[in-house]
Amino acid sequence: MKYFEAVILAIIEGLTEFLPVSSTGHMIIGSSFMGIASDPFVKLFTVAIQLGAILSVVVLYFKRFFKSINFYIKLIVAFIPAAIFGLLLSKKIDELLESPMAVGISLLVGGIILLFVDKWFNKPTINEEEDVTYLTALKIGFFQCIAMIPGVSRSGATIVGGMSQKLSRKVAAEFSFFLAVPTMFAATGKKLLDFYQDPKNIITQKEINLLLIGNVVAFIVALLAIKSFIGYLNKHGFKMFGWYRIVAGLIIIILLMTGHNLQII
Repeated sequence: MKYFEAVILAIIEGLTEFLPVSSTGHMIIGSSFMGIASDPFVKLFTVAIQLGAILSVVVLYFKRFFKSINFYIKLIVAFIPAAIFGLLLSKKIDELLESPMAVGISLLVGGIILLFVDKWFNKPTINEEEDVTYLTALKIGFFQCIAMIPGVSRSGATIVGGMSQKLSRKVAAEFSFFLAVPTMFAATGKKLLDFYQDPKNIITQKEINLLLIGNVVAFIVALLAIKSFIGYLNKHGFKMFGWYRIVAGLIIIILLMTGHNLQII
């Protein structure tokens, strides 16, 4: 992996991690276009730079993380389904992560859903995070499990899940951001552990530098993306993201069906 490739992937991560467009799907496609997707370090890199994105949430919502113990209990409750299904289905998830076609189909289907979300869930009754119950948090956690399919979008699934439970768009989006912290931290930790347990994987000083650069870039870009997303979402809803996903998904599917090699080998 070259430095400019690391920066490009980090920008993709920062831009897409908290938007309902699938950061994993975009990085799979991005690394495939650059011809580096099969590199074990690249697979580690695309997960590890999520730490930078996580930090942006903590910085932006610093006070919220020190407000009450109930806040943490809700996050733990919401995280439990992903932790269980992630461990049970880890091999299947890894197989799907190597399929650009799965990404294309997920982007397309998810885009169609986002076109109608604002009409389906237009009568929220929960306008503050403090009003989210433990049961509601658990239900949102099950929605997060859907995002184990690459291209679905973790943020998209959890925001829609929150709105289905009567959360306002803003509260649903913010709860999705908060839930990303334990979820992405656990995913990164597992990926790092798997990488180091393989004796064939030896990390070099250059790769350490790449990880540092990637996390810094992802942090800065995610910081800007979150602030912009909340404002846009409150005013305009999900339609633009739905159309974007549909176009992106169709392009990927058409390229693959016409013989263009995006498949990870």
